Amino acid sequence: MNHGAAGPLAWTVKVLTLFPEMFPGPLGHSLAGKALENGVWALESVDIRSFARDKHRSVDDTPFGGGAGMVMRPDVLDAALTATAGPPGTPGRGRAIYLSPRGRVLSQELVKELAATPVVTLLCGRYEGVDERVLDAHGLEEVSLGDFVLSGGEPAALCLIDAVVRLLPGVMGNVETAGEESFERGLLEYPHYTRPAVWTDGQGVERSVPDILLSGHHEKVRAWRLAEAERITQARRPDLWDRYAAGKTAEGQVVGKRGRRRGPKPE
Repeated sequence: MNHGAAGPLAWTVKVLTLFPEMFPGPLGHSLAGKALENGVWALESVDIRSFARDKHRSVDDTPFGGGAGMVMRPDVLDAALTATAGPPGTPGRGRAIYLSPRGRVLSQELVKELAATPVVTLLCGRYEGVDERVLDAHGLEEVSLGDFVLSGGEPAALCLIDAVVRLLPGVMGNVETAGEESFERGLLEYPHYTRPAVWTDGQGVERSVPDILLSGHHEKVRAWRLAEAERITQARRPDLWDRYAAGKTAEGQVVGKRGRRRGPKPE
């Protein structure tokens, strides 16, 4: 099932799934949905079961060696992948990905890579997974959302597509917004505030917006936001903080506690 009329430079994603009705799902709304309608990106959802060869349309079987659950068959998946993306080495095949909890964790860096790839094919597994041989035969990359298990690859595919689509030219109204978001500089995002400037919560406590954000001093606001992003990252994601701090040290800046940055000491 095809969604959206692909423009000449449209980013295209092909999703192989047992539940094609799950797509575009939430991606058919808001900015992603408008971009889909306008041909900025195109979606092809493919029903894996249509490639089954028996009268029962079987797509899975019991695992060799025993064990619980079922495994998706390599012959069915091979037929689906070949028909949808072409065999490995096909010009214009793009990147083919299997959504799997054992894969490379999806990061903003990988999202940017995929946004720059004209065609991406996503295989959504179910049951206990897919036969390893089809992964080897098609050279599928494995990508994970994180250290947890979903009932299938479809929710992960929706998340991956959403992350990529919002980076495509013409999707987001404010280009500067993307550069300020979490992970763009190796940091988590700084806090946000809006009206009213003083808000009383449900317990009767008055909560005010930080004065610096009301000052109109843009350079000081930028410095405050960076310091807050550093503080939050250091407290919540020490893994990100260590990489960020190492990069700043390599640039000749010393990153101290609570996100304060200091230039190199004068000789």
